Amino acid sequence: MKRISILTLIITFLTAISLFAMSGREIIDRSEKLPKPKSAKTMVNMNIYKGSSVMEKEFTLMQKTTRDGDRVLITFTKPTQIKVLTHTKKEGEDDQWLRLSSGKVKRIVGGDKSENFVQSHMTYEDLESRDIENYTYKTLQDAKVNGDNCYTVEAVKKSGNKTYSKYLLYIRKSDFFLVKIDFYQKDKLFKSLENQNITKNNGILTPMKIVVTMADGSGRTELIVQKVLYNVNIEDSTFSKDALR
Repeated sequence: MKRISILTLIITFLTAISLFAMSGREIIDRSEKLPKPKSAKTMVNMNIYKGSSVMEKEFTLMQKTTRDGDRVLITFTKPTQIKVLTHTKKEGEDDQWLRLSSGKVKRIVGGDKSENFVQSHMTYEDLESRDIENYTYKTLQDAKVNGDNCYTVEAVKKSGNKTYSKYLLYIRKSDFFLVKIDFYQKDKLFKSLENQNITKNNGILTPMKIVVTMADGSGRTELIVQKVLYNVNIEDSTFSKDALR
């Protein structure tokens, strides 16, 4: 009878795992291929928690994919009339403008992008698009997020403005949806973002609640989706800089 050692079986098993294990970039590519809307209109409540105080805000987010990149307009309706317009670019940093409640329009550039977005725990840079080609990826040990088995992928930006030294991306194994991001500064956890209450709307996975929590316990920001409409008709002129005035 032919015999095979336990050591040989273990080596064979480990070799098979290495052959079929996905690289960090392959995991990211699978996540990027999930269905996305061509346009969207979303009504959101924002609650900003700092110490014992809570700031409540409301805004509408409109987004559209064009030949030149994505266009995103955030319009606050409570408590002040503020607008933020983002034009994503295929190369280089995105263009961003802020319309203050006074009516003045300011372009957001350089160091301004690291400033807090409307006193929340997000920055203007956090609102920008991500060029997946401008990052290196490495798989780390699998993790669980809110009971879901997830791949863990470390992402480090190759060039450009680097507010964060690295990101840890937690991607759900069941459907490759991104459920959590850890943001690091100088290799120390700075804050985390979680996509929660994930539902499927017209075939598109949608987080109905997003929570950004500071690692030092100084506060958190919650975004609660009240209503979302996908693939709606939005005129290109909605996203022009002149429309901010």
